[in-house]
Amino acid sequence: MSTAAAPVRQLDARTLGELRQAAEKLLAEFNTSATSPELLARVREISGGFSDELRHHCRPVDTADGLFVLRGLEVDDTEIGRTPSSWASAGDSGAVYDLVLLLLATVMGNPIAWEGQQDGRFVHNIVPSPGHETEQTGASSAVLLSPHTEDAFHPGRAHLLMLGCMRNRDHIATTAASIRRARLSDADIDQLTRSVLPILPDDAYAAAQNFTEQAPPPVPALFATEEGMSLRFDPAYTPLDDADAAYCGAYARLSDELARVSVAVSLSPGEVLVVDNDIVVHGRVPFKARYDGADRWLKRASVRVPGRRTRPDAEATEHGYGQAALEAHTN
Repeated sequence: MSTAAAPVRQLDARTLGELRQAAEKLLAEFNTSATSPELLARVREISGGFSDELRHHCRPVDTADGLFVLRGLEVDDTEIGRTPSSWASAGDSGAVYDLVLLLLATVMGNPIAWEGQQDGRFVHNIVPSPGHETEQTGASSAVLLSPHTEDAFHPGRAHLLMLGCMRNRDHIATTAASIRRARLSDADIDQLTRSVLPILPDDAYAAAQNFTEQAPPPVPALFATEEGMSLRFDPAYTPLDDADAAYCGAYARLSDELARVSVAVSLSPGEVLVVDNDIVVHGRVPFKARYDGADRWLKRASVRVPGRRTRPDAEATEHGYGQAALEAHTN
């Protein structure tokens, strides 16, 4: 795995001031970052007045890396308090940074939330949680979080994923690998662009895992777009034993290629990693959680980009395992 630096977009003092003042204004007005129609309407209104400089920093991913780090935000380690023991206990911890992410997400597109995840909030807290150490979810710690497309099981998944760092004293790395950096044979691409296997809901979606009304739809792992190859990939929740040897071999070579081009991004407090979810799979290295209030703590926001056509038309017929993606600013 490479430790090569990710592309960086440095916020200047003016744009930092815009963001911080807007987030503080929202927090003073609503006294919470919990989702409400009124809050979302104000977020859209306020973000509409942001400068061209700030909007330029939030332009689409523009390199084959498929990601960038937005740098310059300041996080007061004392002000944010202890790292929550779980998303459920986080409440409004670090609320002003929830609002910063929500504002940035609104400049980039439409934030999305999920009815079945973290109480429908548009910004999630990603922290290690006791009893979840070995799961393939953001609450784990002791195992490698396998590289994956965020919410790969669902056709309404995000186009962009944002990870904002609150605390990372142990320099724990997020892993990221771009399909645009991988090298695959034409034969393997032919195999992987077939709709052979489904991607099943992950452990963060208990209700979706119990969905039995329709069969899981097979989906392609790779699909071509005008800009280049894209992917939909989550090996931990893909029943590879149900595929033939040729497909499994191609899938294994794809996994190996993604591992070869993977980079490690160790975020510092205030940095925001923005990942194109159609190009890049992300994960996390294992670590030992201490549960002492100082563990790694990220904020996560997901974004759909209106009008973006980067996915197969067949996705429109998928049932999404009964899960509803809630998209802000669609009216």
